[in-house]
Amino acid sequence: MIEGDMLQIRVPGSTANLGPGFDSLGLALSLYLTLDVEISDSWEVVMQSEELRAFPTDETNFIIKVAIETADKYNKSLSPCKITMKSDIPLARGLGSSAAAIIAGIELANVVGNLNLTNEEKFKVASEIEGHPDNVGASLYGGLVIGSQMDGEVEAIVYHNLDFDVVAVVPHQELLTKESREVLPKQYSSDEAVKASAVSNVFVAALLSKNYPLAGKVMKKDLFHQPYRKHFVPQLPFLEKFAEEHGAFGVALSGAGPTVICCVENNYEENLLEALTQQLPEMNIFRLRIDQVGSTVKVHSELTK
Repeated sequence: MIEGDMLQIRVPGSTANLGPGFDSLGLALSLYLTLDVEISDSWEVVMQSEELRAFPTDETNFIIKVAIETADKYNKSLSPCKITMKSDIPLARGLGSSAAAIIAGIELANVVGNLNLTNEEKFKVASEIEGHPDNVGASLYGGLVIGSQMDGEVEAIVYHNLDFDVVAVVPHQELLTKESREVLPKQYSSDEAVKASAVSNVFVAALLSKNYPLAGKVMKKDLFHQPYRKHFVPQLPFLEKFAEEHGAFGVALSGAGPTVICCVENNYEENLLEALTQQLPEMNIFRLRIDQVGSTVKVHSELTK
C-alpha cells in the first residue's frame, strides 16, 4: 500500500460452538466490521458506530496493536494510517466481535506492510492470538469452519454449502468470554469426554449431510459448555422450545453467550422472526444469513464500481 491508496477491509462476525462443537466450530454471519484505510502521518481511528466510541482512537486501539504485532512477527514496520471504522457486530454478546477485530488487524498488517500472507498464515496468526480457531476461522474464510488447534498447529476444513438462516436473539446485557469460561470444568471424565465427542461428531455429520432435524436434536445434547453456562442465559430453555415450535430446527448459545442463535430453514425464517419479536420485545432480534465470503480487502477503484 502506498500513500494515496484507499482501502476497505470488511470482516464478518460469527457464531461459535453451535451447541456441541465447543472451540472448534465457527459459522460466519452477515454482521460486519468495516475499516476504510488510508496512509497518514500518525495513527488515527475515526469511529462511526456509537458502540465503538469507548475504544482508543490511537495506536493503542486493539486492531492497530494486532496489526503492529503481526507486522513485527514478519520483521516489517507499518506506515501509520487513518482508519474510519464502523461495525454492526454487537460487542460482548457472543457474535465474534473480538475475532473480527483480530482478522481486521491481520488484514491491515498484510496490506499496509506488504506481507503477502496466505490465508493459512493469517489463520495461524489469528488462532494464536484468539486461542482457538472457530470464530477467527469463520471471519477469515466465511461459511462453516471446522477447526482444531494443538501443539502449535492449526487445521481447518471450510464448508460453504449450508443453506439455512440464523435468527439471533441478542440480550442488552454484555457477557464477557472470560467470565463465561470461568464456570467451565478444568477437566472432564473419560466417560463425559467420549459422550460429548460423539455428540459433536454426529452434529457435524448431520450438518454436512443437511440432515437438519438430526442436527437440531443433537445441538441440545452438548456436554462441553452449555450445561455450565445456561444460568447466564435464563431464556435459553424457553427459546429451545418456543423457537422450535415456530420453525427452528436447532437452538444454541452463540459462543459464550448471552446471544442465542436459532437455526431455521429458509421457508420458516419470517414466521420465526415475527414470533420472537412479538414474544421478546425487550431483546434485539436479527435475521442473519451465512456469510460465504469471509474477510475482503478492496482498493479504491473497486469501491467506486
